Amino acid sequence: MKNISIIGSGTMGIGIAQIASDYNHKVVIYDKSKKSLKIAKEKLEKILNRLIEKQKIDKKGSKRILTNIKFSDSIKEIEKAEIVIEAIVEDLAMKKDVFQEIENLVSENCIIATNTSSISITSIASACKTPERVIGMHFFNPAPLMPLVEIIPAIQTSNDTIKKTMTLSESWKKTTVLCKDIPGFIVNRLARSFYSESIRIYEENIANKETIDWAMKELGGFRMGPFELMDYIGNDVNYKVTETIFNEFYFDQRYKPSITQKRLVEAGYFGRKSGRGYYNYLVNENLKINQNRELGKKIVWRVLCMLVNEAIDALYLKIASKEDIDKAMKNGVNYPKGLLEWGDEIGHRVILEEIIKLRETYSEDRYRPSPLLIYLSKNEKKIFENAEK
Repeated sequence: MKNISIIGSGTMGIGIAQIASDYNHKVVIYDKSKKSLKIAKEKLEKILNRLIEKQKIDKKGSKRILTNIKFSDSIKEIEKAEIVIEAIVEDLAMKKDVFQEIENLVSENCIIATNTSSISITSIASACKTPERVIGMHFFNPAPLMPLVEIIPAIQTSNDTIKKTMTLSESWKKTTVLCKDIPGFIVNRLARSFYSESIRIYEENIANKETIDWAMKELGGFRMGPFELMDYIGNDVNYKVTETIFNEFYFDQRYKPSITQKRLVEAGYFGRKSGRGYYNYLVNENLKINQNRELGKKIVWRVLCMLVNEAIDALYLKIASKEDIDKAMKNGVNYPKGLLEWGDEIGHRVILEEIIKLRETYSEDRYRPSPLLIYLSKNEKKIFENAEK
């Protein structure tokens, strides 16, 4: 593929364009707003200048990337594209309209991909006359730096479209995983427990937010604590993803959103971008971290057991292969280990015991063990049979 078009000039749009251009594709970024295109170009120039300062690229490389990209407010410019990647707002109706417009302009062999993080690919594809060429291609922010790309076929997607899209992603040196068209795909589905169980611990006054963040980083080995990460992502974005997954799974209690986070969103406390979220970034906050390691271990253990149970259930439901599930969590959200590998190391019996204990304590369906976890515990099996004992 030589010609690639991006629909949408936001952060993800220009990030994907930067990747494609760096690999010498001719790229068109389309946005109907000239103002947005101007901002996008200026933002990309600043990013490239910072890369020059850090000696990641030279001036020649920066010029090559910019030369390969055309910013246009005319959608007709995408006509020659061999793949179009849509990166607009998370709104199903808008995406369907855009896909119909794209389909009327491009060749019959052109692949039409969406960068959605939570919307059904099958539903988007249903708007097209040739849905077999529609596929999900979910990048993570910032796209040029984050190695993971989730490839999500709709139930209508052809094998040829899957193969070509995966080949393209791999040619960009991306860690590419294939997953079923299920709400949240791999990463956003599995990561709900990292946020929601941490919020429950906070709501129950077992520990404050800074202690939970400290425990998950210091004792759990995670790069960021859950409250830091929600503030970094944006509570508005994080809450919306949780709400979408909860609704799409017919109100499964495992994905139930938090009133605590909803109130932050209602107050406009989105996190770093608004100056305030769980933390207040406008003042020098006096953080009170309880570094009691026994308390910290209990926090990590509860969250980790929920994460591993969720990963095992994803494997049970054949959302992705065991290898892809672990690759996704390590490369998409920088977890220190793959969750399935982690479960093998810890032992499935003790994880099952913790989940059952939580269910007995709270009497909530949220704490139901995966049938596969029960099987693995009962039969003393590992998911990766060659894992060390």
